[in-house]
Amino acid sequence: MRKAATAAAVSGAATRAHNRNSKPTAPAPAAPAPAASGPTLEDLAAMHASGVLTDEEFTAAKKKALGL
Repeated sequence: MRKAATAAAVSGAATRAHNRNSKPTAPAPAAPAPAASGPTLEDLAAMHASGVLTDEEFTAAKKKALGL
């Protein structure tokens, strides 16, 4: 039992010494925002309201935008 306690103490001391001597690492950069892949639902609704999109086109575009 004494050997195990001594080994653990030595191991702990080595870890603490390593941590003191290690250089801190820089945090990982934030992930870039995903690129817009198409019009927003608001854009689609405005195009539908102004007559640019038919009911069928609006429904299809809305499903695509929502990933359905």
